[in-house]
Amino acid sequence: MKKTAFICDESYFWHDTGNGALFALPGGYVQSDGHAENPETKRRFKNLLERSGLYEKLLKIKPYSATEEQLQYFHTSEYIQKVKELSRIGHGDAGELALVGHGSYEIALLSAGGAITAVEAVVNGQCDNAYALTRPPGHHAEANLGMGFCLFNNVAIATHYARKELGLERVMIIDWDVHHGNGTESAFYDDSNVLFISIHQEGLFPAGRGEIHHIGEKTAKGTTVNIPLPAGTGNAGYMFALEEIVKPIADDFKPQLIIISAGQDASIFDPLGRMMVTAEGYREMTKFMIQLAESHCDGKLVAVHEGGYSTAYVPFCSHAIVEELSGITTDVEDPFIHAVNGVPSELTDHQKERIQEIKRLHMKQENY
Repeated sequence: MKKTAFICDESYFWHDTGNGALFALPGGYVQSDGHAENPETKRRFKNLLERSGLYEKLLKIKPYSATEEQLQYFHTSEYIQKVKELSRIGHGDAGELALVGHGSYEIALLSAGGAITAVEAVVNGQCDNAYALTRPPGHHAEANLGMGFCLFNNVAIATHYARKELGLERVMIIDWDVHHGNGTESAFYDDSNVLFISIHQEGLFPAGRGEIHHIGEKTAKGTTVNIPLPAGTGNAGYMFALEEIVKPIADDFKPQLIIISAGQDASIFDPLGRMMVTAEGYREMTKFMIQLAESHCDGKLVAVHEGGYSTAYVPFCSHAIVEELSGITTDVEDPFIHAVNGVPSELTDHQKERIQEIKRLHMKQENY
C-alpha cells in the first residue's frame, strides 16, 4: 500500500464564481443558474472520499499559501496586483472567463500553495504520491492574463518551485484536462528541462492552441507535446495515446518528478467536453502514470485538480484516481455506467490514425 497525501482546504470551496449559466454571466436571455466552475464538483468529491472511508486512510496535509515571490516564478507583478485589486473590490474578470470574487486572491494563493505543498511532500519523501484538490484551477492562466476559470497557474508555479527550491532538473507535466493547458505550455515552451504533454479534445477552448505542430521552440523543440484527439475518443483512445506517444517520450526524457494536471472534464457526462472517458478510464490512466513514475522517478507523482463540471460524475472519476494512487480499494462503484453500456468502447480506425499521425511527428524530435 502506498502512502498517498491528500491536500485540500475548505477555503477552496469559497471562491465565488457567481450564478451564471455554464460560463456565461446572467442577464439578457441568460437566466441565472449555476456557474460551471462552482464548488460542488470538488466538494462532492471530498464528501465521497469521506463517505467511502478512503479519506481517513490518506495522509492529510494542510496547504500553505504561495508567496508573491513564488507567483512571480511565472506571473507578472502587474497581473498579480490586478487579481489582488479585483479581489478587494469583490468582483471582476482577470482576463477571459476568469472571474474574481471577494477574497479570491487569498484563496488563489492557497490553491497555488496546495500544488506546491503536494510537490514538496512527494519530493521530500513525506509520502509516495499526492492528490491536491485545489480551486480555483490553474492550467489556462497565462503570465499576465487569467483565462478559463483560472487565476494563477498552480502547476506551473509548483514546477518552478520543484526546480528552483527543491533542486530538481527534469519535471514532466501531463495535462489530461479536456481543454488544452495553454498557460502551462507557455510557461515552459522554451524550457528543455520541462516536458509538457497535453491530451485534449481538438478544437476546444482556447481556440488556436494545442495543435500538433506546437512542439516548443529553440533548444526545447520536442519537449512540448500536444495530442489533440477527436471528439468521442474514449478510454481505449486515451490509453492508446499514452502507450504509443507518452511512454516512449517519457522514457527518453527520464523525469525526476511527474505532475498530472488532473481535469476530469473528458468524462462521458461532462457538459463542457465531448469525450467519452469513464471513471474506470481515469483509473487506468492513473495506473499507467504510476507505472511510468515508478520506472523513472521512484514513484514521485503528484495530481493537481483542474477542470471537471459534472457535479454527479466528477466525484466518481476522481475517487477512482485516488483509489489507484493509494492502492486502496473501496466498495464504491460507478453508479452511472449502466447508462452507457451500449456505447462502443473500442479504438476506432480514425482515432488510431490520428494518434499515429501525432506519434510520427514527435518521433522526429531528438531534443530529449
